[in-house]
Amino acid sequence: MEKILVIGGSGGIGEAIVLEQLGTKQVYNISRTAPNISHPNLIHFTADILKDALPEIEKIDAIVYCPGSINLKPILSLSIDDFRNDFEINVIGAVKVIQHYLPALKKGTNPSVVLFSTVAVKLGMPYHASVAAAKGGVEGLVKSLGAELAPAIRINAIAPTITETPLSASILRNDRMKENMSERHPLKRYLQPKEVAKMADYLISDAAGSISGQIFQMDCGLVSFKI
Repeated sequence: MEKILVIGGSGGIGEAIVLEQLGTKQVYNISRTAPNISHPNLIHFTADILKDALPEIEKIDAIVYCPGSINLKPILSLSIDDFRNDFEINVIGAVKVIQHYLPALKKGTNPSVVLFSTVAVKLGMPYHASVAAAKGGVEGLVKSLGAELAPAIRINAIAPTITETPLSASILRNDRMKENMSERHPLKRYLQPKEVAKMADYLISDAAGSISGQIFQMDCGLVSFKI
């Protein structure tokens, strides 16, 4: 049975990824709180990625790193600590996980890594300076590690537009705001966690065996089209 490590699988996109994988794979989840999921294929470790020692796992076939942040403020309202914290969550946490589990990943079958960026790296958006800068670091990590770890390990990232999760609840807090957000996208919708989980599932599968170092825009047309 394949062994998948999900970081941040207790809610939102991470939880959807855990649910997507549980039917056929052994899933290890590391997050500060346990997911509200009971399944014989799920093993949970409670830990803060940035502060705590990581548990040992002998062999891993894929890592999906889900922690992120939505810290939207004008540049003069952002402190240096805001930038530092967003970088820590998005980049340093991913680096810590990859460094720690690289020996276990090398023992895996067709091993791969999936990280998360945002459409705000490619499309400039007001108030996104801190998160876009951090996710830009994620995209640089994907390119650099994709080259360094080839051909043994693949690494890619998903760059979603806004997705209906607890993290985005303040932005999608009522029907009017949800409608406005849908209208901003050429496809007149935004994302649901399950469809992002499907993309992650594809990227760690053998079907994506020729793909590495890529950033996949799941943008509902926001970056690609002007209508």
